[in-house]
Amino acid sequence: MRQLAVLAFVCASLVAGSSKYDHALRLYNHTEYQASLKLLLPPQHKSPAELALIGQNYFMLDDAKRATEFFQKAVAAEPNNSAYYHWLGRAYGRWAETGSMFTAMGHASKARQSFEKAIELDPGNSEAVNDLFEFYVEAPGFVGGGLDKADKIADRIAERDAAEGSYAHARIAEKRKEFNTAEQHLRRAMELAPRQVGRVIDLAKFLAKQGRFKESDETFVAADKLSPDTPKVMYARAATYIKSGRNIEEARMLLEKYLASALTPDDPSRADARKLLQQVSGG
Repeated sequence: MRQLAVLAFVCASLVAGSSKYDHALRLYNHTEYQASLKLLLPPQHKSPAELALIGQNYFMLDDAKRATEFFQKAVAAEPNNSAYYHWLGRAYGRWAETGSMFTAMGHASKARQSFEKAIELDPGNSEAVNDLFEFYVEAPGFVGGGLDKADKIADRIAERDAAEGSYAHARIAEKRKEFNTAEQHLRRAMELAPRQVGRVIDLAKFLAKQGRFKESDETFVAADKLSPDTPKVMYARAATYIKSGRNIEEARMLLEKYLASALTPDDPSRADARKLLQQVSGG
């Protein structure tokens, strides 16, 4: 009887732990990061999945240092998990962007190494491939970046997803200031994925950067028609207006609407939206 009682207690504990994790994950997916953390902390005796979710919450709260610490623990507990290495790379990358200039180079190198490890463990981890591509495009050569490397990754992306591959080639062309070629690739991406609103947003943002504001605005209208009241369209349109110093009142209204929307972790953060709103509100 004692053994059965112990077994029942262990099973109940596992179910309770799983239930708590599932609840924390739901909160995370609804961008309730502080509430999710509250369920998961303190961090003692956590599973690798719980450690990683704690890291994701800290990452979304812009605490790259703490996020890195928990992804390191998750990787140490489960060293063959591609997703954990991918998140570790993201955390190191964010830390490189926001931390001290004296540590940025080291953190950037660790970001690249983590992305590469994630892909080594799972070549099908498309998000890790995309993030490694962005690293190669944006990072200087002395930390492992480079457009020649990005070219190879872009070809690899195109084999998996033709539209995403066209976007990747557009990014490289734009970086090389080959703007006509970049536009052709962006338009090709739209043709290949006509129902993906992100492809329309990409073109609208590019046109605005080229000073082609009328075309950009028309493209944003097309994006809104394709996917009405989509938060990512609101945010991109507002951010583009603010960056070009146009339609400021409309940008403010779009940001207020965005902040009132149901967001996911894939959308720009509310903190970023509030910063933009502060810019146009004079606060």
